[in-house]
Amino acid sequence: MTQQSPAQQGIVPAYLLARLAESGRFVRAADAARQTLIAGRPPFRSRLELSIDESGALVAEVTAAPDRTISDATGSEKLPGAVVRREDDPPVADAAVNEAFDGLGATFDLLLEAFGRNSLDGAGAPLDATVHYGSKYDNAFWDGARMVFGDGDGEVFRGFTESISVIGHELGHGVIQSASGLKYQGQPGALNESIADVLGALTEQHQAGQTVDQATWLIGAGIFTDAVEGTALRSMLAPGTAYDDDELGKDPQPAHMRDYVTTTEDNGGVHINSGIPNRAFALAAREIGGRAWEGAGAVWYRALTGGLSATATFAEFADATLVAARESGGTVEKAVRAAWVAVGVIEDAGERSTRRR
Repeated sequence: MTQQSPAQQGIVPAYLLARLAESGRFVRAADAARQTLIAGRPPFRSRLELSIDESGALVAEVTAAPDRTISDATGSEKLPGAVVRREDDPPVADAAVNEAFDGLGATFDLLLEAFGRNSLDGAGAPLDATVHYGSKYDNAFWDGARMVFGDGDGEVFRGFTESISVIGHELGHGVIQSASGLKYQGQPGALNESIADVLGALTEQHQAGQTVDQATWLIGAGIFTDAVEGTALRSMLAPGTAYDDDELGKDPQPAHMRDYVTTTEDNGGVHINSGIPNRAFALAAREIGGRAWEGAGAVWYRALTGGLSATATFAEFADATLVAARESGGTVEKAVRAAWVAVGVIEDAGERSTRRR
């Protein structure tokens, strides 16, 4: 089985970059996409780093405020780059630096205020990021210890620091890495991508104070330039509709298990099939109503941090959310169950009962 390399696990799926690399219409962007695919990213680290004191005890600084450091790679592919802004520093002249700083803060605020989680690891881990990575680098990624942002090619992709949902998504991988370590392959990998999308969407909604009805449910809105026929990288509410461009093709995400894509590419379709659990979350959130981080978001977070297996399937994660939903009452559990039924992950109990007669 061909497995996608860690270098291709950024916010922009490798299949979209590969399509762009062949473009005759977007000449500059095609060259940037080829360079992005070649450059990749540093190897993925297995866990967040914590310190051990002289007695052998685990030590982590716990603080109720973020500890952010932004570095600048100045167009190189060397990390971390030169430090350009620390936690107590004022805004600088570089917009990308300030956008990264603010995006890290917005994600920290969501985790702390919505879930009582102190940073990515729950123990106050520093939030580090590097901007201006590579030359016209068409991606953003979490490398196991820091956020890394490319500037985009300017023809198809804008700078990746401009999207709060992108920042929340990539930092979400840090939360998942610490909480359950979901394997980045097949259904566990698609769950990894989906939960990161959930955290990205919640970060954006939390920052804007949006209700479920006010939210766009888009991941990476504004990442494409006006030259592209598309609104975002993904739509959680309507997978498969985020873009439809002559050069980039059509958004390939399925919205139901009957359309599940079996492939050896994209680490077994992790960016593609994540549309199924994405839609389940959006449907549950809208049915519960109010602010998503207080309803469906709380359920998904409890499921993620409640002992979830690193090899969990869609059905196993659905069961975990149903267990978590019971803490919020029958109405929430009913909404969560209906959402998973709607995307074909679990069977409707009424229909199953009827067939058994």
